[in-house]
Order: sequence, then structure tokens, then C-alpha cells
Amino acid sequence: MSDLSLVRFRHIVAAGYAELESRRQEINDLNVFPVADGDTGDNMAMTLRAVLEELDGLQNRDIDEIGRDEVVHAVARAALLGARGNSGVILSQIVRGAAEELVSRPGELVDPVLVSAALARAADAAYDSVRDPAEGTMLSAVRAMAHRVARDLAHMDRQRLEPDFDPAEQDALLASVLAGALEAGTEAVERGPEQLAVLREAGVVDAGAYGLTVIIAGVLGALRGEETPPLEHRAAPGAESLHLPQHESSDYRYCTNFAVTGTELSATALVPQLERLGDCVLVVGDDQTLRVHLHTDQPDAAAQLFGEEGEVSHFDVADMREQVAARRARLAGDATDQPDGAFCRVVAVSGGEGLVGLYEDLGALVLDGGPTLNPSTVELLAAIHSADAPEVLVLPGSPNVVMAAERAAELSEKVVRVAAVTTQQGGLAALVAFDPAVSAEENCRAITKAAAAVLTGGVAQAARDDREGRFNAGDALGYVSDELVAWGEPSDTLRATLAAMADRRELITCVAGDRPPLDHDGVLALVPEPLKLDYHRGDQPAWWWLLAAE
Repeated sequence: MSDLSLVRFRHIVAAGYAELESRRQEINDLNVFPVADGDTGDNMAMTLRAVLEELDGLQNRDIDEIGRDEVVHAVARAALLGARGNSGVILSQIVRGAAEELVSRPGELVDPVLVSAALARAADAAYDSVRDPAEGTMLSAVRAMAHRVARDLAHMDRQRLEPDFDPAEQDALLASVLAGALEAGTEAVERGPEQLAVLREAGVVDAGAYGLTVIIAGVLGALRGEETPPLEHRAAPGAESLHLPQHESSDYRYCTNFAVTGTELSATALVPQLERLGDCVLVVGDDQTLRVHLHTDQPDAAAQLFGEEGEVSHFDVADMREQVAARRARLAGDATDQPDGAFCRVVAVSGGEGLVGLYEDLGALVLDGGPTLNPSTVELLAAIHSADAPEVLVLPGSPNVVMAAERAAELSEKVVRVAAVTTQQGGLAALVAFDPAVSAEENCRAITKAAAAVLTGGVAQAARDDREGRFNAGDALGYVSDELVAWGEPSDTLRATLAAMADRRELITCVAGDRPPLDHDGVLALVPEPLKLDYHRGDQPAWWWLLAAE
């Protein structure tokens, strides 16, 4: 690059990202518009992180051979592909607008004049990305920054840099420009509740606008070579505001994001069809790469619209109902503790209040598969999205779930592995081998090996008469692995099933379902010596007892 070196550029971007990360949860808690799903900080952070990762890749190349054009194009595309949610997509357009201005001025040094032009173009790109712009949001903040820098520029003694500039002098000059931008952005944040009723009613400022000032503050600190300038912390909404009516997007379940790559793509052609599937529609990009965002109940249908236009990738689905519930619990002080800093998390498919609790006690994020234990690919993707870790291991819990889980793993941008664990009780036993500090691949091998050492079985009620005349509807059926080993009256069937599992085993885990015909003492009386019984309430609807022998 001709002036700001790639190393220096990465340094200031990293500073903005670090400051955003330090306040990410604070920004999440402010999030009430357009939906109170509590992920604005997450979405903005993912967008900036994608930019940093792109810059890290470029640093392995000779800077003199790259040039400004390629760097800014790469940064803009990375921001676009990394964007999530309204806030992430709008932030990506701010980045893209600024990058396009830098590219359009070859040979010009990054000085106050170029920063002013870049901010103006960034504001235009942000507004153009939204069909119905709302004032009081990130849009207002970036426009206020652009206006302030343009105004300050007219009164600056030094607007341009000479070819023999000193990098330290350049940093100081740019810092003076961004100091005014930060002040204007902060004032725009303060005005937000006056402009947007939902902010006023919830007693908060706009999360995205505040997040933007946080980024600028981080960049400003890096340019000055000192600590980030103080920025007022913002209070989350009070408990009384948690149930205020929100934007109509709460009627839709999934925040859906994906990229489309191809040739001669149009950002507007399919918008009307997307709006028939949901709302909060954003389609941005260029004729080769588009980023699509919407809130909908039909994520698959939205992606299929682009099937003939190009290749759909970077598919990401978040369950907004779960996000809203988690945010309310967190702000009300009722949230359960989650492991911090985990590199890998487990998503387990299960059903029954007690079973869900057992999995959660072992640190798993549980997707309730319903009575048939058969969640959709979209539901699995949403659960993977919710796992706060870069890598995820999925425990299907049923053979019926494996194909959908593998498809979700293919679609997810995270590193996802699907373990060959197709029983819920086997998954519980195998989770002792899970290590959140190692990769999903390592955990998959360890858990698959642990599960293979567990003999699983169960007793359920027959739904229909047997064609061979062995049992009738309502009788008990006992299984070991996939083999039917006993049938008839519940206690006799359970006794026979336990006996079939007892050989060379020391411990039998029994997870009792919803209203089983025998209680704990009744089960204990049937356990053969020398087995010890580990008994739990699972509340699963389909099985009276799920069994695992170790």
C-alpha cells in the first residue's frame, strides 16, 4: 500500500475489534430494534473478525505486490461474507462504501480529505442497503460522523499529506479527524431515543449506533498510541421493559443469512419474493457476490430462490425466539451459566424435560427434538449457531437425525462434526469423554469411542399388534441395541432386558420416561447382581426406560 502499511492498517482494525469485543455483551443487552434478540454485538464482532482474518491472510504476501486496490477489495468482500443480522450487514456496507472510495482515488494518501470522502460514501452505502431506513440507529450515527468530518475539514489548517509524510504525523492527523467523528457519533447515539419510539420505551440507546462508536473509539486509541478514549457505558433495559411489544419481525422465527456467488447477480431482482417469505430483508453486494439477510419461517425457501442465480454458501440461521428468551432471562438475572472460552461445544438432540436437564448439566446445548426426536436441518443449524464456540460436535440421539445433522454440518460456517451416537442414553454416557478445549474432530473420535463401549437398550410400549403374534398393542417391548429381546408384561420385560445387558457390566443407567409403570424401587428390585443402578428421571415420551450398561 502506498501509505498506511498493511501492518499498521491491521493494527487499527484490530484495536477497533478488541474494543468491540470488550463491550460485546453490553451491546447485545441494548438490542431492542428491530427485534430484541440480543445479538447486535455478536453480529458486528463477526463482521470485523472476518476482516481481520482476511488481513491476516494478506500479511503472508509481499505488500508491494498487493497494492491498495486488492487490499480494500478483499476487506470489503470479507466484511460482506462475514456479516450477520441487520447490524452486521449494515456494518459491512459501511466498510464497503469506505473501501470503494479508497479504490476510486488511486495515488491519494490516506489523509483528512480521503477520510471525509470515505465516510460520506460509507454513509450513503449504509442508507442504500436498507429499504426503509430508521433514524436513531447506526445509519444516523455514520451520517452524523460523515457530516462532522466534512464540516471540520473546511476549518483544518492541514488537509492533505505531502509525499514525504511521516507515519506518526499521519496517525496524529487522522486521529484528530476521527476525534470529531466520535464526538458526533456519540451525540447521534444520545439522540436515538428521541427519534425511535422503541428505544425511548425501553429506555436504551440503539445498540448498533453505540457499537459503531465503540469501534471508532478503539481505532482512535490505536492511532494515538494510547488507551481507548473513555466512552460512557450504556445501561441495559430495565426488567419492566422486557415484555414491551416489539417490531413485527417477532412474528418470524429465524434470522436467516447466506451468500450468493455467481455472475451478473442482481441485488434487487428477488427482493419482492423474499419479502413474501418474511421481513427485514437486506440484499447487498455486487454482480459477483451478494449477502442476503431476512427474518422468515422458511429459510430453505429463501435460499432456494437463488439456486438458479448462483452458488449459495455461508448459510447461517439463528432462532430469534430462543435468542429473545435467552436475552430476557439474562437481563432478569435468570440465565444459566455457560462455559466461558470453550473452543468446542456439544449440541445434543434430546426430548423430555429430565433428559434435557441431564444433558445441560453435562454442558451440552440441547435441541428439543419433540416427541418423534426428528428436528429439521434448519432447527439444527439454529442450534449450531447458538453454540458459543467456533467448533461444534453434534450428538444426533437417534438414527433419524443423522442425515439432517450432516446436512446442517455441511451448511454451517462453523467447524461441525457429527458423532455416531444414535441413542440419547449412549450420548449421556459418552459425554464424560468430551473436552471443550480441544477440536470437534478430536472430541468426535473420543466420544464415538466412548459410546462404542456402552451397551444401550430400553423398554417401550408397543404401538400396534405384532404380525407374528408375539405381542399386542400396549405390551412392553425390550430392546438391546436394535434387537428385540423381550416382550409382555412391563416388569418381566424389564427384568429380561436388564439380564440381557448384564454380562461383564458393572453399572446400569436407567432414564425413566413419562409415567413409567414402575418407580425407582420397582426398577431397583429387578436389577441383577452385581450391577449397580444409576437412576434418573428423563420424562421422554416414547420410552418407559432408556438403559445404558457400562
